[in-house]
Amino acid sequence: MLTSITEGILCCLTGKAASLVLPLESSKPSDGFEFVEVKPGRVLRVRHIIPERQPNVTEEQVAGKTDRTDDDCDEDGSTEKSNDNNDPNTGSSVHCKRKITVYRNGQLVIENLGDVLHSEILQCQDGDLEPCSTVEVELADYKEYKEMPSSPDPNPIPPTVPTTAGEQKPAPPPRRRRRKPKRTVQIDSERVISSCKGTHSDVALFFVHGVGGSLDIWGSQLDFFSRLGYEVIAPDLAGHGASTGPHIAAAYTFYALAEDLRAIFKRYARKRNILIGHSYGVSFCTFLAHEYPDLVHKVVMINGGGPTALEPSLCSIFQLPSCVLHCLSPCLAWSFLKAGFARQGAKEKQLLKQGNAFNVSPFVLRAMMSGQYWPEGDEVYHAELTVPILLVHGMCDKFVPMDEDQRMAEILLFAFLKVIEEGSHMVMMECPDTVNTLLHEFFLWEPDMSSRDSSKADTEKTVALSDTLHTLKFNKSMDK
Repeated sequence: MLTSITEGILCCLTGKAASLVLPLESSKPSDGFEFVEVKPGRVLRVRHIIPERQPNVTEEQVAGKTDRTDDDCDEDGSTEKSNDNNDPNTGSSVHCKRKITVYRNGQLVIENLGDVLHSEILQCQDGDLEPCSTVEVELADYKEYKEMPSSPDPNPIPPTVPTTAGEQKPAPPPRRRRRKPKRTVQIDSERVISSCKGTHSDVALFFVHGVGGSLDIWGSQLDFFSRLGYEVIAPDLAGHGASTGPHIAAAYTFYALAEDLRAIFKRYARKRNILIGHSYGVSFCTFLAHEYPDLVHKVVMINGGGPTALEPSLCSIFQLPSCVLHCLSPCLAWSFLKAGFARQGAKEKQLLKQGNAFNVSPFVLRAMMSGQYWPEGDEVYHAELTVPILLVHGMCDKFVPMDEDQRMAEILLFAFLKVIEEGSHMVMMECPDTVNTLLHEFFLWEPDMSSRDSSKADTEKTVALSDTLHTLKFNKSMDK
């Protein structure tokens, strides 16, 4: 979702050789680490933690927040009150009915015909409230959309035309021209959304890192949620961390990496799975959510960028030969430290060195940046998603602008956009406590469909606004 230039700088080369991995036959699970052969000769390191679920301990007790007696818990460790909410068959049912129309001029029109989600609103850090869902009925081309007024005049002055007597009289209202759509997609499905308790064995959390990283960037999240009783899975992408690094460029295309993650997902998936992606990893989470809508329960996108198709940049520093990139490694590392973190102190420098993160060979980096080709991942592809999605954005992120995540929130059906002011691109490493709390609230969140009447009224208002935008654009074209 990021451009090749911005995504590539975050890779932070150290100039070391390609990472090594133990032979598959001699590797054994140790401290939650496993080595999975997704294809012959293609081995990925995976951290897989299955917590020991004790019958008399709840997730609140594990976190050290509250003390409960054994009488308050059921056999699997959750309270009787929250047990019903964890059953996917007893959660809130949301009718996802959407019509997506694409016109030849690039205009995208989205009509939400089902339930517009008005639910319990998540709290921000400063206590303010944000809408739990951002739904736009009409979305024009991105460049054109940014130029459109955010609040059109409710009483616009109608244009005038001169008469033979020299008097001015209002012009007749413009007639809307019917255009033939280039493509129309209709979605009509019933989705059950419930909270996810870590003490239940049907919930799994998948963490996917981006270019140049490794599963170690999720260290705080893996420890936090495994302690709460969640089953967590975090793989190293090919050529990253301790996974094998084939010396062939075709091994690092988007589709090759997506197939690796598909194999990992099919191996560890439960009934309800939550995907958490960072940067380039967000694209793979979107791919899996689109491919497995019945298995993916929720998605978290951290600094992933806008809903645009991936295409490598031809004018990029990462198109240089690998030997040149090796020489530029110190400069790239310094650039990432300046742009990837809000502060550049000793703590941030230590975070880069911990756990062999951001240690990738120049060849792998160059192949990764050149392989970012995913034309299917456009706005329509993202608009087809009906799963609840949490968008997390670091305010100080210099790689991903704020308006890209805002654009993503407008395209998605059920979207929460949360901004962390003190965070940057690596917000989950800079502000682990804030991110962990935010993610946990989202995991436990359930939709509240008691406000369906107000949702219908809001939808009608949005449709009316759409008609106003149509009129404004028509007048603008007439002036030209």
